[in-house]
Amino acid sequence: MNIAGIILAAIMIGILGCFIGFFLGFAGIKFQVEVDEKESAINEALPGNNCGGCGFAGCSGLAAAIAKGDAPVNACPVGGEAVAKKIGEIIGVSVDQGKRMTAFIHCMGDCNKATTAYEYTGTKDCRMAKYVPGGGPKACDMGCIGFGTCVQECPFDAIRIVNGIAVVDKEACKACGKCIEVCPNHLISMIPYDAKYEVACKSKQKGQVTMKMCSIGCIACTLCERNCPCQAIKVDDNCASIDQDLCNGCGICAEKCPKKVIVKV
Repeated sequence: MNIAGIILAAIMIGILGCFIGFFLGFAGIKFQVEVDEKESAINEALPGNNCGGCGFAGCSGLAAAIAKGDAPVNACPVGGEAVAKKIGEIIGVSVDQGKRMTAFIHCMGDCNKATTAYEYTGTKDCRMAKYVPGGGPKACDMGCIGFGTCVQECPFDAIRIVNGIAVVDKEACKACGKCIEVCPNHLISMIPYDAKYEVACKSKQKGQVTMKMCSIGCIACTLCERNCPCQAIKVDDNCASIDQDLCNGCGICAEKCPKKVIVKV
């Protein structure tokens, strides 16, 4: 091969490389995306779990929303007050102290208390079992199915199945709400971390029917409602519920409940 040809080829490749480098550098400057420093700082302050409990597509989505003013500084349920204060310092706003929340399972119908209707051999997924006759193997089609779909969905290992029923570890719960979304019977709700008592039942059946299905279901006797000094309990649609904003934690409702379905949280 001619030495001159090799040199010429090297020169051409060098010129072409310089041209491509110049073009890419120009394109990078021309089309660069402006980075919001506040947004980046907020994203670094967030815990990075990307659980979606805030209602946005991950922590980066929430950071962008907070930076634009489309979300409050305390929108992250996982980070809580500590993260909210950091974000407040970044964007220069004061932070109201938020109330810590935790998930609660409104059912205690475990294998010993709930009546079994039949032996289930299908897929162990609560959402799938909901579509079979009876909505699962337990006689109560409004109670916890107990196959642990909420357990699989929880990113913080805060739920476990104990004797056929879901139980929340309130210390580990970050109130992200993912368990609420997947429960087909809508048995999980967020309650204040410092709540004293809650009704562990969501059955809408009449008392006589409930007693046949579960030994610890609400029978809508209204004793709790009639004896509550704060009017914090109402029996509606055959089931009691507690207004945590009114409850003073006296425990009279739990004492009067004949089925012991009102439990200390």
